[in-house]
Amino acid sequence: MPGTKPIGTPLAIKLFDAAAHFLDPKAADASHSQMARGLIGSEILKIAAEIRALKATGKDICNLTVGDFDPHQFAPPPQLITDTEAALRAGHTNYPPSDGVLELRQAVVRYYERELGLRYPVESILIAGGARPILYGAYGTVLDPGDQVVYPVPSWNNNHYVHLFGATAVPLTVTREHGFFPTAAQVRPHLATARLLVINSPLNPTGTVISPTLLAELAQLVVEENQRRAQQGRKALFLLYDQVYWTLTFGGQKHVTPVELVPAVTPYVIMLDAISKSFAATGMRVGWALASPPLIARMRDFLGHVGAWAPRAEQIATAKWLDNAGERHAWQATFAAQLEQRLDALYQGCQALAADGLPVEAVDPQGAIYLSVRFDLIGKRFATNEEIRKHLLEHAGMAVVPFQAFGLREDSGWFRLSVGAVSLRDIEAMLPRLRAALR
Repeated sequence: MPGTKPIGTPLAIKLFDAAAHFLDPKAADASHSQMARGLIGSEILKIAAEIRALKATGKDICNLTVGDFDPHQFAPPPQLITDTEAALRAGHTNYPPSDGVLELRQAVVRYYERELGLRYPVESILIAGGARPILYGAYGTVLDPGDQVVYPVPSWNNNHYVHLFGATAVPLTVTREHGFFPTAAQVRPHLATARLLVINSPLNPTGTVISPTLLAELAQLVVEENQRRAQQGRKALFLLYDQVYWTLTFGGQKHVTPVELVPAVTPYVIMLDAISKSFAATGMRVGWALASPPLIARMRDFLGHVGAWAPRAEQIATAKWLDNAGERHAWQATFAAQLEQRLDALYQGCQALAADGLPVEAVDPQGAIYLSVRFDLIGKRFATNEEIRKHLLEHAGMAVVPFQAFGLREDSGWFRLSVGAVSLRDIEAMLPRLRAALR
């Protein structure tokens, strides 16, 4: 009709124009919460965006950044996919129970008793949409604002979770000498005031495995501290043990848990696990926590408000896969061997460069999908890890992640290399380029 004003997109633009100052990043940021203003985005995702842009130009990139699996290199077990499809066709498309379907919780109980010798009641099992919600739920259930969290740096995302919950970070800088794990001497002075001690093994980002002796020492410290707190009527100190990579150990390394080493620590341990890394199923989003039933009940209620459930069909399929021990062991052996092959190729390549006098130091592969490599160039050719990263990306087509992405502030030349998205051919083609870039 004559005189009628257009609607739709022009109106939307007009409405935003009425509050144009909220579209200005600085003005908008001032209107956000203090938590949101201080939140740092994922450093790894920023690097990933840069790599995608370079690949779009046709540049050959050996992408060693992502803690994920390229399904063309590592696909989930066929049975897991087939059983998920069957569960969907059978009508498992509605909400699951907030603590997970009973079949999977029972399967996790059997899985841990069979594989790790640990006996938990089904009330100690909570299923969620991968390991991240379990971490989030553990932090949210245990911590009040200002509570102290003790964790090693480098380590994955603890600094971000501390910020999300307004806790107080107690980062402990760790070294290669101790496998990038905090020693008992480092941890002991902080336990009297801490609420949460976080340990991850095999460790992201370093690919190292904690020794049974050290883990037993840390677990015993937690027991002794809680004995003192019980007499004083104080809140417990919890040990959050992230073992999402536990099925991937190499070179004679053996995964251990604090519960098996020091049974008295069991009431204070929150263990988390998932199918994400053990079965190359990162996108299927099934993880679980094991802890005392009262704590699990609170975590269930907390995550229920977030809606962080694992999809029902994937839960049904995971239960069947965990119970199929024979096929699962065979699949895992092949999967782990392929990962170890890639890690060894990177490690041996770095060792050869070091033998020729080039400034490279690598840690032998122990677990997970990561290799720790140090390029000893700080103060020589470069001032920061970021400068080294960009040099390697530009001149070697090698994409890596500096330890700063894992909470470490020092520019030490250390980087994480991940093999989940590359082939042996990718690694072999990259190594000569790396040699040239370092020269």
